[in-house]
Amino acid sequence: MDTSPRRTRSARLLPPAVAAAVAAVVALAASACTSSSPGTSAATSTRAASGVPGALPSASASAPPSDGGDQLQNDYQRVVKAVLPSVVEIETPSGLGSGIVYDDQGDIVTNAHVVGSATTFKVTLANSEKALAATLVGSYPQSDLAVIRLRTPPAGLRPATFGDSTKVQVGEIVLAMGNPLGLSSSVTQGIVSAVGRTVSEPSSGSGPGATIPNMVQTSAAINPGNSGGALADLAGRVIGINTLAAVDQDLGGGAAPGIGFAIPSSAVTLIADQLIRSGRVTNSGRAALGVTVRTVLGGPSGFQPVGAAVVAVSHGGPAAKAGIRAGDIITSLGGTTIDSADTLTQVLAAKSPGDRVKVGYTRDGGAYTAEVTLGTLGSS
Repeated sequence: MDTSPRRTRSARLLPPAVAAAVAAVVALAASACTSSSPGTSAATSTRAASGVPGALPSASASAPPSDGGDQLQNDYQRVVKAVLPSVVEIETPSGLGSGIVYDDQGDIVTNAHVVGSATTFKVTLANSEKALAATLVGSYPQSDLAVIRLRTPPAGLRPATFGDSTKVQVGEIVLAMGNPLGLSSSVTQGIVSAVGRTVSEPSSGSGPGATIPNMVQTSAAINPGNSGGALADLAGRVIGINTLAAVDQDLGGGAAPGIGFAIPSSAVTLIADQLIRSGRVTNSGRAALGVTVRTVLGGPSGFQPVGAAVVAVSHGGPAAKAGIRAGDIITSLGGTTIDSADTLTQVLAAKSPGDRVKVGYTRDGGAYTAEVTLGTLGSS
């Protein structure tokens, strides 16, 4: 069964697209508003109502709940009371999304594809029906993150507590909070299904798409409008920002139950702090080659992707230092075949700044290899 995720912002903005799986990274489709792992293919999964640790065992309708069930219910309610007041609804000219109050100065973190090209927004807090005006602080589409700021922050703002996503473990119970389909302050529950997923979003009407590493996969339902909302653990800490939900192409692009993705909180805080400080990102924690590329077509049919042609090289960047120049065609990186610009982006997403890799390329019909020390991806 072929599945791919879609962004989730607004029910009226959901034309799904499909990206091919490339170089052991599952590339996924995204719709207009809401992200897999090397060496695996996406597959539909379902979550039973009681299929999480600590859930109530099967019993007759008249049987009283167990103490364990009471405790889990209390945990859910405690987390909702702690986190939901920090989750807001964001309205743009093209739809609705969610966001999370980041600090008491009125900064709100969300997805870049939620803000799109807009610079002004209407924000509704969880405990209010009055829309507040907000403006763009900065957007970093490469990691699908953005920060907006309330023009007049009200008293009593509730910034969320962000946890350490590097400590998140498969099987942890989580709650997803947001505004799906315009239903404000909605909550779903599930578990952490996997960590370390690398996911590619193709471009759409609301953004250029992104390849995002280290995403958290969850079985908690993520629906249109949840983008930018909170994925919280039972300690009431935000461990990720809800971004994508899988769709099943065999069902005409319908939802694939139990497959959603969130940007890890470690990436969220790293990017948000820089956007708030200077409006741009200089240290994304992600590897860069220092080139602008486009896909080259060729092969027997003349229409098969065969490499990533270098259009421009950053002055003093990693590729330039290694002797790679405009006009070269990159065909491999770190032993992985590169047949398109998307493949190059996906392979780089799995690398770290400072890694030394061998880059294979062709120039004027000759094949060459250069050893490159990868740099850091910053604002374009």
